Amino acid sequence: MIKVSETAKKKVVELMTEDGFNAVNDFVRVGVKSGGCSGLSYDLKFDKEHDVDDKIFEDNGVKIIVDKKSFLYLIGTTLEYSGGLNGTGFVFNNPNANRTCGCGESFSL
Repeated sequence: MIKVSETAKKKVVELMTEDGFNAVNDFVRVGVKSGGCSGLSYDLKFDKEHDVDDKIFEDNGVKIIVDKKSFLYLIGTTLEYSGGLNGTGFVFNNPNANRTCGCGESFSL
């Protein structure tokens, strides 16, 4: 399962609305792809549909879909949002990551 912090929820709802998505019906698609300074990077986007093999979760009022392959890397992850002086953006708190890069956008196992 993937959890969503309260600050991340507020930002997700705001961005979904700006992009023409409905936070009640549409999804946040979270994935993992090759790349980044640590070998794997996170992929985050909005989606109106899900595939048959996608895992579907809902936490804190946010519907999340994850493809089957990415799910193995993301089990137990919490999606957070940081708006501080050191940078603004979504942060993945992933207990499976052995190493992350300085920006927090990539990781390795």
